[in-house]
This record gives sequence, C-alpha cells and structure tokens, in this order.
Amino acid sequence: MADSGAERAFIGSFTSTGGRGIVLASPDPGTGALTATGVVAAVDPSYLALGRAADGGPVLYAVSETAPGAVTAYDIAGPVPRPLGDPVPVDGDEPTHLSVSRGHLLTANYGSGSVSVLPLAADGTPRPPSGVLRHRGSGPHPDRQRGPHAHQVLPDPSGRWVLSVDLGTDSVRICALDPATGGLTPHGETALPPGTGPRHLAFHPSGRHAYVLGELRPVVTVCRWDAEAGALEPVAEVPLFPDGVQGPVSPSAPVVSPDGRFLWAAERGTDTIVVLALDGTGERARVLTSVPCGGRWPRDLVLGPTGTRLYAANEHSGDVTWFDLDVVTGVPRRVGSLAVPSASTVLFV
Repeated sequence: MADSGAERAFIGSFTSTGGRGIVLASPDPGTGALTATGVVAAVDPSYLALGRAADGGPVLYAVSETAPGAVTAYDIAGPVPRPLGDPVPVDGDEPTHLSVSRGHLLTANYGSGSVSVLPLAADGTPRPPSGVLRHRGSGPHPDRQRGPHAHQVLPDPSGRWVLSVDLGTDSVRICALDPATGGLTPHGETALPPGTGPRHLAFHPSGRHAYVLGELRPVVTVCRWDAEAGALEPVAEVPLFPDGVQGPVSPSAPVVSPDGRFLWAAERGTDTIVVLALDGTGERARVLTSVPCGGRWPRDLVLGPTGTRLYAANEHSGDVTWFDLDVVTGVPRRVGSLAVPSASTVLFV
C-alpha cells in the first residue's frame, strides 16, 4: 500500500553535532523513499510540529534545543519555507518537544524543567510566552533526576487537556489551558515508579488509553485516560525486554498504529525497534519481537502518512531509515535510508 497523502517531509538535525538544520525531502508515493530537496536554516531543531494560520495555511514550528531555548516558525505554503520573523525565546532551557493547542504553541523545556505557552498570531507567528509552568520534584537517578526535566508536552485527543511528561520527576502532569489568557493551570499529576524516567507518551486511537515510554527503565506503562475527568491511571507495566538485555538501554519514542493493534518503541541502547501487540481494548500489551533500527541511536520514530511505513531518525549514524510494516504481524522490514547527519526527528506534511 502506498504512503500517499504527504507532499513533503521535514527532517530535523542537530547543527551542534554536524547537522544541517531542517532538511526538506520528497516522499515517493509508491515506495515511501525519501529524496532530499533542500535545507532550511535552524539551530539544533530537536523536534518539529505543524500548525495552521488563521487562513488555513500550514506553519512549521521548530524548537532550538539550546540554553536559553527558542522556537522558530516557517510559512510552508509555498515551495520554499519562509521564516515568520526571528526565533522567539521560550523562557526556558533546552526545549526538546513542542505541540500546538487551542491557538498556542507549547514547549517542553528539558533543561529548566518547565512548560512554556506562546500565543500564536493570526499568521501563525509565535508571541513571547504568556505563561511558564515550572515543574517541581526529583527522582532516584543520581545524574538524570536531580530535578525536573520536562521532555514532552501535548494536548490529549479531546483537546481539553495538556499533558507534560517529566523524566526527572517520574510523573505526567495534566493541565488545563485557558485559550483566552494563555495560562496553564495544574489539574493533576500521575506518579510512575521511581526511576522510570518517562520520556514520551502516545495515545491509543480510541482516546481511552495512553502508553508512557520510560527512558531510564525500558518499560511501557499502560494507562487509562479519562478525558471527562482529566485523569491518567496506570494499569500495567510492560518490560520492553522481558528476558533482559546486556548493556545500557535508552528508549526514545513510542508510536501506536492507526488501527490500535500495535505499539512500536525505538530503543537507542540496542539500536532496535521493539514491536508490541495491543488487545482489542488497548489495555493489554505484549512484546512480540524487536528488529534493528537500520542505524545507530534511533532518537525518533514516526509513521508515514497512511500508517503503512515507519521512519526512524537515527541520530548517531546520521540517517533516516524507512520500513514497510507487515499488516498481519506489525513487524517492520527495512526498505531504504536517506543520509541526514545528526538526524533528530521527522515530520510529514
């Protein structure tokens, strides 16, 4: 099945370690192969997000994982992305993730352990932060959890809540965003076992479950999500390597299939993609197998536009590798790769 529906791909790459900024690529509608077509200047764009201007035009957002951190917006309606002004400071350090919710841009600031909210103008340009929510807490890891480290921030599927995943405090915070003021109000906090180091979460397509991937412990925590109450409840913990693994591990990115049958998790220590099967409710997960990621240090993992292919951004080997997905087993099969030095993330538009 062809991965049609996307005209372009945008690939982040760390300029501080030899990357080129944002690499533009064209996806082949039949094979899914990526062909580089250009470069957009950006500083250490560790994550990208797509938004819309008031007229419906697409806007690309990139964080600069620097201290202090910043975000840059690009008008991508035309063939050549056009910056919408200068980078805007986020009033936080080392932002690692960003998303768009209710007319605002949200950033997770790893270095300062905070979440920033930036109002968006009609053309999609971010304004200075209207609020910064600073996390508090720590964890048992002597180096990685001395304080809070917000690693991801995203709206829930209902659009009513904002969730922030904090590696340093072993927790996920649930907040309410006021679209009128841009204020972010804490609503609840879900604790995970000490030392888990949660990095990212992904929602089930039903919107009733979420899967939190630990970076410091290679586990997936299955959670029930109640959008009415804004409550995240852990119900099970699934080790990515039930039989154990030699050497250090560092999971990075979870992805759920559009039909809710599979969960894929990128794991950097073993350079693998772990395949998990989900039951019909989304509440039970079991590991099926793992396959090589096609390179080294898969920092990000994303689905192609129609959900039939996976793309791994392999940071240390400097490539984006794509895989066909078996529709019955969910197992990825490597097909090809594109050289991208210090690749950090992939976004299809």
